[in-house]
Amino acid sequence: MTDKIEIVYYEFVKSLPNHPEMLLIDVREPLEIQQTGRIPTSINIPLSNVKSALGDDTTPEEFKSKYGRDKPLENTTVIFYCRSGRRSQQAAEFAVALGYTNVKNYKGSWIDWAEHEGLPK
Repeated sequence: MTDKIEIVYYEFVKSLPNHPEMLLIDVREPLEIQQTGRIPTSINIPLSNVKSALGDDTTPEEFKSKYGRDKPLENTTVIFYCRSGRRSQQAAEFAVALGYTNVKNYKGSWIDWAEHEGLPK
């Protein structure tokens, strides 16, 4: 399953504001985000909620209401990140299992982003 998940890096994620058709999902807990901030354009879906949010449990209307973005289609590019890349890999595997076909993991995640941007880790 992991061979279906492309690893992406800082430069790719930095370009995401120019690609509104892609969805960047932060799978950290809200308290972690309050302490550090988040990557611009990302939405927060904690790892424990990823399966239900991306699966059939959540309608497109509910997703948009809760997260402020359209629910991704199965072929939408979805990029996951967390603090260090472990939880984002799990989330990416969940997405592939749910049928998503264009799944990416920002393996460096927040630690890499913060290092490049001069932000607290």
